[in-house]
Amino acid sequence: MTTDASEDWKHWHEHRTETVSAPYGPLALTGTHWVEDYPEGRLPDIPGHWTAKDDAVVLTATAEDGLTVDGEPFTGEVVLDADLGPAAGARVGRGERRFVVLVREGIWGVRDYDPAAPAREAFQGIEATPYDPGWSVPGHFTPYGEDRTVRVENADGVSRGLGLGGVLAFTLDEEDLTLQVSVESDGSLWAVFADATSGDSSYRFRFLRPAAPDEEGRTTVDFNRAVLPPCAFADHFICPFPPPGNTLAVAIAAGERSLL
Repeated sequence: MTTDASEDWKHWHEHRTETVSAPYGPLALTGTHWVEDYPEGRLPDIPGHWTAKDDAVVLTATAEDGLTVDGEPFTGEVVLDADLGPAAGARVGRGERRFVVLVREGIWGVRDYDPAAPAREAFQGIEATPYDPGWSVPGHFTPYGEDRTVRVENADGVSRGLGLGGVLAFTLDEEDLTLQVSVESDGSLWAVFADATSGDSSYRFRFLRPAAPDEEGRTTVDFNRAVLPPCAFADHFICPFPPPGNTLAVAIAAGERSLL
């Protein structure tokens, strides 16, 4: 059983490495620009004229801008909603670059993904602790009944709302611990946490994504699969910091720790 779990973890780690280093993975992000910060409509190093209007982004471009929309050369004006899929599928591009439209708390922005980003070219891997079954323990999820939103600082220094759906309880080394978690659309859980290794032998905080609990709230808390947040790969992500209660006093010497 342990051997199978260890092999599964190796495959997971290899897949993670491939994912983050993909042409439009997090290492390819070279900028996040908020449209309201550029009232003249000119975003840094991004062709075209971008404005926010009526819960959308309006892009105006000429042939000289060299932009494409849905893979076709584009001139004129188009109304853009937020891109919901992977960056590779963003509607707007220029050559190999992709411009992803996003919205956070009503504020519209554009992200610039470039497969030739220096961070992607310099990437050498993710430092991760080899699988240890002791870091995988039973957990129990208790929902709040209705989601709660707390304000937390984000990696860009701005405070934003973080939705929380309940508490995940578990035991490590005979110590009872809890994390406040969000509930994803597929029922799986998402925790933003820090621990005694954060900012020292691991990144300042990490993400954990336990599987959806069963009808009795049971799931597995596997810190072997703790992952670095996107902002560990590019400064232009706006990852939330851990909410109150999610900074553990114990040292979680497992999972992804830092970039090599």
